[in-house]
Order: sequence, then C-alpha cells, then structure tokens
Amino acid sequence: SHPISAEFVESGGGEPRPRIDGEDAIEVTGSIAMEKTSNNSQHVEGAPTLESGKNQAFYVEDRVAHLSEEHRQYLLARHGTLDLDPIPDMNDADPYNWPTWRKTLNLSLVVFHAMIGLFTAASIQSAFVNISADLGVSMQRTSYLVSLFIAVLGGAPLFWRPLGNRFGRRPIFLISLICSLVGNIGCAESHSYGTMGLCRAITAFFISPAAAIGSAVVAEVFFKRDRARCMGYWTLMVTIGVPIAPFLFGFAVMRVGYRWIYWTLAIVNGIQFILYLLLGSESLYLRNETASSNVTSVNEGMFKFRRIDPTPLRPWDFIQPLSYVAKPCVMIPAAAYAMIFLWGSIMLTIEIPQIFPEQFGFNTQQVGMQFLGLIIGSVLGEQIGGLISDRWMLLRQKRGGVYPEPEFRLWLSYIGHALTVCGVVVFCIQLGKAGESWNITPIVGAAVAASGNQIVTTINITYAVDCYRADAASVGVFITFVRQMWGFIGPFWFPEMFENVGWGAGAVAGIEVALNGGLLKSYAGGLMQLDLVAHGSLPHVPELSLGMVKARADEGKCKNVRTTTRVIESLETKQSLKYSRMILAK
Repeated sequence: SHPISAEFVESGGGEPRPRIDGEDAIEVTGSIAMEKTSNNSQHVEGAPTLESGKNQAFYVEDRVAHLSEEHRQYLLARHGTLDLDPIPDMNDADPYNWPTWRKTLNLSLVVFHAMIGLFTAASIQSAFVNISADLGVSMQRTSYLVSLFIAVLGGAPLFWRPLGNRFGRRPIFLISLICSLVGNIGCAESHSYGTMGLCRAITAFFISPAAAIGSAVVAEVFFKRDRARCMGYWTLMVTIGVPIAPFLFGFAVMRVGYRWIYWTLAIVNGIQFILYLLLGSESLYLRNETASSNVTSVNEGMFKFRRIDPTPLRPWDFIQPLSYVAKPCVMIPAAAYAMIFLWGSIMLTIEIPQIFPEQFGFNTQQVGMQFLGLIIGSVLGEQIGGLISDRWMLLRQKRGGVYPEPEFRLWLSYIGHALTVCGVVVFCIQLGKAGESWNITPIVGAAVAASGNQIVTTINITYAVDCYRADAASVGVFITFVRQMWGFIGPFWFPEMFENVGWGAGAVAGIEVALNGGLLKSYAGGLMQLDLVAHGSLPHVPELSLGMVKARADEGKCKNVRTTTRVIESLETKQSLKYSRMILAK
C-alpha cells in the first residue's frame, strides 16, 4: 500500500541486491533476487523458507521469484503448489520431492529404530527379580543395568552425529543395527553381573543414533506444515518404547526365561538391518549449487555408500551439540522436558518393577501388565502434543495473518506439566495407601503422568527444532543428552528417597521439580529473542527477525512493512544479522 522505489548494487555473485544504509530511510521496490550462500554444509534448511502473510499470494510469488520457469513447473508437477516451506531443489533425489509412500516408509523405519533404543533399555525391567536371583545381586544393583544403558544412550550420539552429517544417516543406522545385534547376543550369553553390564553398554552405544538424530531425518524429509505431526510420531515411539518392553517381555520371562529377552532383541535387530538395507533411503542432501556429492536418484544411493559432505571432521564437531547449553531456546525446554521425563517416565518404570513384586507379590507377567497404563496415556497425550499443536499453530496463523513464532506452541506444554504433576501425585499417594491389596488407582495416576510427559516431549522438541532447523541433528543430540543424564541419576536415589521420606513426601518433591521446570520455560520466549537479536547466535536470524518485523507492523510500529519484509527476506548470509538489527532498531 506504500510507494516503493528501486536501488540496487552488485552482490559478490553478480546478482543484484538492495543497497542498505543504516542512517537513511530504506526504500526498495521490484523483485529482489535472493543471494546464494557458499556454505558447503547446508543440509536441511539451506533452502529458502516461506512465511505465510496476510497476502499469502504476494509472499509465495516473492519467495519463488528467483526460481526458473522450469523449476516452477517441476514443483507444480511434483507437489501441485508453490506454497512450500522449504522450497525443494529441482531434483528427484531431494527428500522433499520424494513420493508420500517413500517418506512414510523411511519415517517408519527411523521411528521404530528410535523406539528400539529405549525399548532395549527397559526390556529387562519386568525381570529384575529373575536377574537378581540368577546373578546373585540385589534388586537395586540389578536396576543399575538399566541406568547404565540410559547413560550410554545419552552420550553416544555425540559420536554418531558428525559421522551421520558426513557419510549420511543410512550407513550409520546399518552399522548401529548389526553391532547392536552382536551386543544383545553377548548379553544373552553373559553369566556374571560385570559381563552383562559391559555388553549392555556396548548395545546402548550402537543402538543410540536413531533416538537422537531422528529429529534431523524428520526435518530433512517433511515440509514445515507436517513437521510437528511427524516429530510427534518419532517422540511417541521413543516414549512408549519404555513401557512396551516390560509389558511384552513380562509374558515371555514367565514362560521361557529372561535370557530370551536378549535373543528376541537380537532377532529384531537383524530384521531391521535387512529392511533398512532393502527399503531404507538416504535423507541427507546438500542444498547448494556445488553439492556434486549428492546422488542423482533415490535408487542410486541404495547400495552405494560414499561420503556425502566433504567438509573435514574436526574434534569440535563431536562436542558441538553441547554448546546449546548457552542457548536459552534449547536449554530451557530441554531442562523442563528432562524433569518431566524423569518423573513421568523413568520414576514410574523403575519403581513399578521394584515395588509391586514385593508389595503385592506379583510375578513377571503381572508386573508387565502394569505398564499398559503408561502406553495408553502416552498415545492419548500425543494427540495434544502432535495433532492439536499443529492445529493450534494453524489457528493462530489464520487469525493473525502471519505464521506464529515458535514460542506460541509452548502454551500447550503447560497442559503436559499439569497432567504430569497430577499423575505423579495420584500414583504416589494411592500406592502409599494400598497396603498389600492391589487396586488400579496408582496405574491410573501413572497413565495421567505418561500423557503429560508425551505432551511436553513432542511440543518441547518441536519448538527447539523450529528455533534451530538448520541444526536439527545437534538439537536432538543435546536434548537426548540432557534427558538421559537426568534419567541416569534417578534410579540411584529414587529408592532411598521413597524409603526414607515416604510416598507422600516423594510426590511433593516431584511436584516441586516439575513446576520449577515449567517456570523456567515460561521465560524461554523472551530469552530467545535476546539471544537472537542481541548476540546473533541463531542460525535462522533473518527468518525470525522477519516475524518480529511483521509483529511490530501489526502493532503500528513499522510503517513500510512490505519494504522491510522484502529487504530482510533477501538477507541470507551471516552479514545479514547486522542489517536485521539495524532495520529493527529503525
């Protein structure tokens, strides 16, 4: 609605870009050609992104203005629309251009692999009594076989992430499965506590990749409009792997012995390996014009393994995900999620197999059936964390005319915090009152807590990945690390706490920890914007700055929003941060 004039200068690549002066008013018109970056490590989000606006057609046209007519026709033929975020390359091997069946198949393999990680960790929980008697150790020492697995599962992805970024996801997953198979066979043949602990650690190290870099696979394959839903499938499978394992193996242990747990896991790993080899597709794809190492077709990469990203490996690459401890928009959701996961998942799954056999005289099958409540609760919670949160963001977009900032999704996570607190209280209080007579009320509380845990899981991880979409693998590794470290220390002090202070006081402790996590997270939005604008630490600064400009325009604080929007949209390099702050200040 405002007059626009044009002023261009030559960019380094010979393409025109708008002249930006920090002191003078900014006036830009015409279509602005977007500059290409020369970063060789643009895996997922190096592609242009699309933000919806009040005049969606204007923004769609503006974002695809740099595309050739051939590229446009390719996208229309493949997807039926140009309203895509991110905009794919004109290449069938680009995972965004895969047919739906291939995307679904690849996602299914990855999410099942992710589930098997925590599934393997929790597989022996219904057999604590049997393992304790066979190896001659106490029940609490037996539980350390789970704690050790959890700890290694959290730290190992730091090793796998840089290898996955260089050689691709599929080779890492194949190595993961064949070596996990060997580790499970070792566990089945172990006849001492130390040997079994060592084999469990080896299995945890090799089974860990999908539980951490699965978030990167989701971001590499699915457009933004589907990301929360598909991320929800991944997080749901990670979560329900914990209760499903003891539920299923409780029946097996009672009939064929606990060592068949390990033999079954080895067989499953073998089947997964064959399916990955025959049906899996590589999702790592470099998004720049010089990425000659990309495959030219999906079938070409099925049985050919080579280095995809030529960037040299550095020692820093193996610890880089830990740098997110200084990023509030990842650290705060990760800490809040870790607290909820500790009480809404780990505490329940560790205490049920230790307390119920002693208090109620349950066998392994009866103990396993108690985990059915956690499975049902997790599935129900995912409806809010995944499907409803996507609808929540879409509703905000329709009402406000612009795609909402990632923080808007966090409102729904407080439902998860509340449900987890309520569920833990019901579980602890009712279990303390039960005496020697079992009733279902503690399991109802466990189901409510599991539902809340799943809501927080999906929303917090999706939020963090949305903030750092270009580095989704590192975000997933960091969140997994924080979650697993908290999960590792829990079994060491849970039994003593409940024994010394009782179930009622233990519930109060859980409430305090969970609420503190939620309180910290309430500051995530403001801290993220400070982190973004003041320090320039976010990789997608121009995109978030664009959202901030639009929000200010809606409040009447920015006159020429279309001019400012188009200027910021053209800033795709690191230098753009300085210009973005300059425009916002103006």
